[in-house]
Amino acid sequence: MKRFIEAFQNIFRIPDLRKRVLFTLALLAVYRVGSFIATPGINTELLRDILQRLQAEGSVIAIVNLFSGGNFANMTIFALGIMPYITASIILQLMTVVWPYLEQLQKEGELGRRKITQYTRYLTVLLSLIQSFGIARILMQQNIEQQGLVLNPGWGFTLMTMLTLTTGTAFIMWLGEQISDRGIGNGMSLIIFAGIVVGLPGAISDLLDKFANRAWGAFTPIAMGALLLLMVIVVAFIVLVEGGQRRIPVQYAKRVVGRRVMGGQMTYLPLRVNSGGVIPPIFASSLLTFPGTIALMFGAQFAGLREFSRMFSSGEVLHMVVYAALIIFFAFFYVGIVFNPTELADNMRKYGGFIPGIRPGRHTSEHISRILSRLTFVGGCYLALVCLIPEWMLFGIKLHHLPVWLGGAWFDQNLPDWILNGLNVQFYFGGTSLLIVVGVAMDTVQQLEAQLVMRHYEGFVRKGRLRSRRG
Repeated sequence: MKRFIEAFQNIFRIPDLRKRVLFTLALLAVYRVGSFIATPGINTELLRDILQRLQAEGSVIAIVNLFSGGNFANMTIFALGIMPYITASIILQLMTVVWPYLEQLQKEGELGRRKITQYTRYLTVLLSLIQSFGIARILMQQNIEQQGLVLNPGWGFTLMTMLTLTTGTAFIMWLGEQISDRGIGNGMSLIIFAGIVVGLPGAISDLLDKFANRAWGAFTPIAMGALLLLMVIVVAFIVLVEGGQRRIPVQYAKRVVGRRVMGGQMTYLPLRVNSGGVIPPIFASSLLTFPGTIALMFGAQFAGLREFSRMFSSGEVLHMVVYAALIIFFAFFYVGIVFNPTELADNMRKYGGFIPGIRPGRHTSEHISRILSRLTFVGGCYLALVCLIPEWMLFGIKLHHLPVWLGGAWFDQNLPDWILNGLNVQFYFGGTSLLIVVGVAMDTVQQLEAQLVMRHYEGFVRKGRLRSRRG
């Protein structure tokens, strides 16, 4: 603890690092202030009740509200959060594979990265306009007990909502970029991190209320102890896997350059178990919002859309299967984009490096690809498992909703209710929330550690160095 306090004090002894940390905290404070400014023209109290009910039912609102830091449930000016930015990033990364122009930009280094970032901004604004228009039309259609959600419906409200929410998203995007450039850590990730951490006190209070009210009857103390133990196990498991890596030994041949002998040393190629970090769950969650979004917009006219959306609601078997499959798919997809074994093998051969027992060139590339595929599959299964834990805790696994020919009636009669319908616990210590919190915390602390060590100060870790998700 003394070492940690000394490292924390060292942060504020370095002028440049102190400015970066304070700048980051100031912009995050600005983001939180904006979370209390409501969108004009809406009955916010009635809307909050409706959205909380939809979120409790496991609709698309839960995912959107997660990435907006709770702003969507309150319909503030930051209600869209950074979901449009995430969606735009997904679209451009997918188009990189099929559009040679974007692929060429990706290979041009810093200049190409700036161009792609600019396209992402434009697409974010366009998606924000489309989503805010849909939200405005949906809000105007809602009437609860002869009381409308919108005080003065019409095109004026629609245009005002589009302008407000799009400007809010653009401002959040600007805050994230400023934090990334002039602060500490990844700005977009820290904004999501701040929104999730704000909800943790409420989750703890909810658990304490359940314990005080004996929500699970006589087994409440045992259930609470088991839940706390599960939380600790999940946190430790995530930290262990996020820092895990497979080290491939690489030997460099000796070379004579002038009068000096170069090379000859042994090094390692680190391949992370979870190379994609939290990106695959975010991509999968974003895609799973589409059925619910379409149902919210057109479900009143088409009953089939409501049924289709229900099949993809949280807790349903189809939702869990598709969610896990998408996470594993995006784990492979993301690694395939950011990691090129053929190029790596060529660079190793160019500089005289080789893996002991493996021939340089194509054999090295195949060897790395084989190891990377196994690690990615394990990492994808790990992500799917961690993300499905809170689904079960809150909504259960609704096997009794399956058709009779798939055993739905048998599951209903033979499985206990806590498996089928869950424990109704907001399990913030698992799933995408904890992956983001742990990953962002590790990345940020690693950057602080690097800044301290670079200036000849002791970091947070005595032995070795803290490894972030990016290695």
